[in-house]
Amino acid sequence: MIYHCPKKSCDSSTKLKTVIKDGVYLRKCDSRKIQRFKCKICGKRFSRSTHTLEYRQKKRRINYMLYKLICSGNSMRRCSRILGVNYKTVARKVDYLAEKSRRRQEKLLTELQKSKVERMQFDDLITLEHTKMKPLSVSLAVDKDRRIILGAEVSRIPAFGHLAKKSVKKYGYRENHHVRGLNRLFFKIQKTISKDALIESDEHKTYSALVNQYFHTSEYKRYKGGRGCVAGQGELKRQVYDPLFTLNHTCAMMRDSINRLIRKTWCTTKKVSRLQNHIDIFISFYNHDYLNIDLTPI
Repeated sequence: MIYHCPKKSCDSSTKLKTVIKDGVYLRKCDSRKIQRFKCKICGKRFSRSTHTLEYRQKKRRINYMLYKLICSGNSMRRCSRILGVNYKTVARKVDYLAEKSRRRQEKLLTELQKSKVERMQFDDLITLEHTKMKPLSVSLAVDKDRRIILGAEVSRIPAFGHLAKKSVKKYGYRENHHVRGLNRLFFKIQKTISKDALIESDEHKTYSALVNQYFHTSEYKRYKGGRGCVAGQGELKRQVYDPLFTLNHTCAMMRDSINRLIRKTWCTTKKVSRLQNHIDIFISFYNHDYLNIDLTPI
C-alpha cells in the first residue's frame, strides 16, 4: 500500500521513496502494532492510521458490535447501555459508521455498473420526524433479482390527511422535498440500471415523469397498491400475489431492524440527518452481512 505525507503542500510518498518507515507503536485501544512513517522532505511524522476514518478513536473494539446492534432493532441509548459507553460516544460512532457505510455502498454501485440491474423496484416508506404532523418520506430502490438495496434517500414532506390543517396551524408551512429525494436517489443509481431494464413501482403520480427523465429507454410498469396486513409492520400486502413483494419485504425488514422506523414506537427521529445515517448503516449491513454480497470487513 502507498502512504502519502499528510501535509497538503508536500507530494512525497512511499512510492517515490521520499517517505520511510520510522518504527512502530502499540495502540492501546485494540493492542495492535502500528507502523510509523517519516517524510524525508518536510520531516512530518505520521502512522498507518493517520489517513483512516478511525483516526484518534479511543474505543475501536466496540465498532463492529455497535454496527450489528444498531441494525438489530436497538436504539442508540440501548446500545450505549449494552456496550457500557456514554451515549455521546455512540452518537459519534454512528456518524463514523454511516460515512464508512456510504463508502462501501459507493464501491458496490461501482461494481454493479459492470453487471447492471435488469429489474428494479422502487417506492416510498413513510415515517415521521418527532411527531406525526411532520412526516418524512424514505425513497427506496432495490434490485428485484438479487434483492440488493441500491439506495435510499430521506426527504421532508408536508402532513396529509386529517392532520394536514393541524400541522400547518401548529408548525407552519412545510415544504415538500419528495421530488428532490427521488432525484438524488435516481442520480446515484442511474449508471447501475440497464438500458433495457424493467422498472416497477406503484401508481404514485410523481413517479412517471422522473422515470422518463432518468430511465427513458427502460420499460416501466405500475401496479395498484394493496392494503397492508398485520405481518411485516404493515408493509406486506394482503393480496395473494404481490408484484412488488421484493421491495415490500425489504421495507418490512427495514422497519423491523431500524428502531426509529418501527410502527408505534417511542424512539422517533429528531433530525433528518440522523435517520439518513441510520438507514445508510442498515443498507451496508443488509447488502454485505445479510445477503453476503462480498466479504469486505466493516
